[in-house]
Amino acid sequence: MSLRPFRDIKRRKTKVINVGNVKIGGDNPISVQSMTNTLTTDVKATIKQINDIAEEGADIVRVSCPDEDSSKALKEIIKHVSIPVVADIHFHYKRAIEAAENGASCLRINPGNIGDETKIHEVLKAAKNNNCSIRVGVNAGSLEKDILEEFKEPCPEALVKSALRNIKILEDKDFLNFKISVKSSDVFLSIAAYRQLSKVIDYPLHLGITEAGSFVSGSIKSSIGLGSLLMDGIGDTIRISLSDNPTQEVKIGNEILKSLNLRNRGVKIISCPSCARQAFQVIDTVKILEEKLAHIKTPITLSIIGCVVNGPGEAAMTDIGITGGGKGNNMLYLSGVQYEKVLTDDIINKVVREVEKKASELEN
Repeated sequence: MSLRPFRDIKRRKTKVINVGNVKIGGDNPISVQSMTNTLTTDVKATIKQINDIAEEGADIVRVSCPDEDSSKALKEIIKHVSIPVVADIHFHYKRAIEAAENGASCLRINPGNIGDETKIHEVLKAAKNNNCSIRVGVNAGSLEKDILEEFKEPCPEALVKSALRNIKILEDKDFLNFKISVKSSDVFLSIAAYRQLSKVIDYPLHLGITEAGSFVSGSIKSSIGLGSLLMDGIGDTIRISLSDNPTQEVKIGNEILKSLNLRNRGVKIISCPSCARQAFQVIDTVKILEEKLAHIKTPITLSIIGCVVNGPGEAAMTDIGITGGGKGNNMLYLSGVQYEKVLTDDIINKVVREVEKKASELEN
């Protein structure tokens, strides 16, 4: 049971590119990305982490290729994973060529720091020959020296100038299969740069607040930065950068999209913060349900409210709802309608059964 969003977000129209079997841009769903933090040469560990990332709900994963052994390891890694792999390349143009030839679906590069035009041409030729797209990754922490001298410090105009310069390098070689990012660890700088860039290009944009920080602070910064842009219709794929397990990045990314009704995947739980009126332990119940329902991929809304003040109203707007009642008798709602009373000790098992049943019905 889903209500019509109060505000429909009108997405900015962009060109469509392919990252493996994932389409980025246009009317295609906004995809979620993460990046491995294993040594790429540790093939077994990297495969496991990519599969964990995919299971959490990522559409694309990025893998660092700092040396020849890493870029060549991609060939074996890609055989055992289900989502497209982006090779993260800096400076060494041969690593980009090797990554493309070993199965990468996309190369993350800055054409301006790859080297002279001959080297750039070789990278683009390898990308074309292997059906490999490119992400032009501009970062406030690694702007070109002359641009920094011109603007004195990283600023939106500096990031946009770098982006346009790098775009021209690709356009001049008739390579148009790319997306672009203009990232900073500063929320205001990132937002302003993306807004400026979105007004002058129609290539798909990869959103992110780079080096956002730990789980809590990084999630908040990313939610503010990416949320502001997404509400303006800007952004075609996102990556949350956290000093944490990459699966947490995917979880936050999906939650941001779900909160804006830009993506529906898995169970969306509406729950109260709890207070003295609660008829059962709301916080513990929600934590347990999040874990037990993590395997559900079908979009389902679930409300867990500890008392009757807001409970019935929230339950009326969700697929499944529990509202706390007196003497351990809580009310279960299905599709907004009172269904039956549930004892407090039975809430977890009952809700899990109903959610799994609903998911099965929707899938069939």
